[in-house]
Amino acid sequence: MWRAHSEAGYMKRKRFPARAVLLDWDGTLLNSFGSDSRAYLAMFREMGINWGMRELVRHYSPNWHLLYRAAGLKRSLWDEADRLWHAAYEKESPTLLPGARKVIRKLAGRVKLGIVTSGTRWRVRQQLCDFKLDVHFTACVCAEDARHRKPHPAPLKLALRRMGMPPKECVYVGDSPEDIVMARRSGVRSIGVRGPFPTAARVLAARPDLMLDSIEELPEWIEALP
Repeated sequence: MWRAHSEAGYMKRKRFPARAVLLDWDGTLLNSFGSDSRAYLAMFREMGINWGMRELVRHYSPNWHLLYRAAGLKRSLWDEADRLWHAAYEKESPTLLPGARKVIRKLAGRVKLGIVTSGTRWRVRQQLCDFKLDVHFTACVCAEDARHRKPHPAPLKLALRRMGMPPKECVYVGDSPEDIVMARRSGVRSIGVRGPFPTAARVLAARPDLMLDSIEELPEWIEALP
């Protein structure tokens, strides 16, 4: 595993040959931790759960059902929790991470692009349209699209089938350990990236093939296959 910022000389020699790059959405391209957190804390207050940022950061996972379990929320209340979270999130306006739009436009001219996210379809697809990025992605797999969620390989494998791409010609980029494990289980090379969510240490522990300090560094490491 190599850290991009500490291996400047290596950067020129080793790149990731690929015909497709698939990416996570929240925390990888979208700067959504603040919006997500406020929505979670508002929902927990409504549900009578005494959680603050400390507890949220400690237990955070892109799979919100794991958060519900950690908070001791009964399964029968999950649908109501989802409704309250959505209501709170709709008041938010998260922005793209610095350089994300430039990265997508640069990669779109060289490789196929896909999104594999734990986010809900109604939100992610609307955000892609709002940012006018939807035209760049061949596939977009959201929480409802696969039977299992990250770190299970099902979402990424579904995206690969939709794109008609073999795993060995693809790279997956994400900011959570679930992203790295999902990629490995799918036979896809993984690139971790530091984002706004409190997951960087766990991403490193999951041992991605490469760890970037910023999504802006990504195009330098991708070599388009003919």
